Amino acid sequence: MSAKKSFVLRIDEETYKLIEKWASDEFRSVNGQIEYVVHQALIKAGRKKEKDNEKPSEK
Repeated sequence: MSAKKSFVLRIDEETYKLIEKWASDEFRSVNGQIEYVVHQALIKAGRKKEKDNEKPSEK
């Protein structure tokens, strides 16, 4: 597994609550949900190939 970079993310409370609910619905942590969404966006934008590295688990 590759090393992960830590950083602070400032996000408005309403958006956080929506992400928190979405993460809970998919049995992920908020951090895991954000990582999953960013990963999918990178693939959709053509910036990352689907088979690059490990893909966050889909539940």
